[in-house]
Amino acid sequence: MKKGLLLLLLLFTIIVLAYQLKPVKKAIETVSAVIEIPNLIDKDSLTIRSRVNLPIGFKRVVYKSGSFEEYLRNYKLKAFGSKIINYDDTNYFWQGGHVGVLEIPVPKNGLQQCADALIRVRSEYLWDNNRKDEIGFNFTSGHYCSWLKYAEGYRPIIKGNKVTFHKTTNANSSKDNFYKYLNLIYMYSGTLSLHNELKPIESKDLKIGDMLIKGGSPGHIVMICDEAVNENGEKIFLLFQGNTPAQSVHLVKNIEDSTISPWYQLKDDAQISVSNYTFGSAKFVRFK
Repeated sequence: MKKGLLLLLLLFTIIVLAYQLKPVKKAIETVSAVIEIPNLIDKDSLTIRSRVNLPIGFKRVVYKSGSFEEYLRNYKLKAFGSKIINYDDTNYFWQGGHVGVLEIPVPKNGLQQCADALIRVRSEYLWDNNRKDEIGFNFTSGHYCSWLKYAEGYRPIIKGNKVTFHKTTNANSSKDNFYKYLNLIYMYSGTLSLHNELKPIESKDLKIGDMLIKGGSPGHIVMICDEAVNENGEKIFLLFQGNTPAQSVHLVKNIEDSTISPWYQLKDDAQISVSNYTFGSAKFVRFK
């Protein structure tokens, strides 16, 4: 009888100790996780490439000097800690999802939203590299609007879903007129037109400059701006985005995986959370 009571008391003591030690174990695991998670952010650096370091075992994928890939990877950033600012100079309501703000002005007209910001980045690269003849985008209606025709003085006449272009003003190839052209594109293009216009890409073929997209009204789109690979061929990527309302273009954290944040692993049809938006089934596209 005494032996049975002793065994019961011993079992009860073990259970109590195990229960009391749970918080200690959890605290130890939390501290270990914090210690093991690398800090990949260089707060003193002012480009995407130099702001974000590589996880152990990864190296950056090499691209040709002067390429769109290198242009994006070396894009200039504002000082670390800069806030995301809306087009009306107010602070965006959530400042917890980014590790950098790109040096891209935000027009006060409120037009430069998520797709528009990426259209601007691509167009400015083409402009700066004397590839102006490649600047052109489809309206949501499917009609193509090129910078060269706009610069010659052609403007769209829009009646419902019908669009025709007519020469209505003098030729003007200035940079100021280029930004007026972009404002026109912002008005009549978006995630839906880009989704319909651009080439779909599988995740295994992704590279810098490709975009994760959900076409629609509303939809969303983000752009890959850096890429690294390990010896097993596993790739990781950095992403930046504009947003709605029109606001500072920013380099996003990976809020789902702090062990590699701000790097992302990207897979076809996966659910991917980017800042405060979740892509339910990942699809990717590439500029022509």
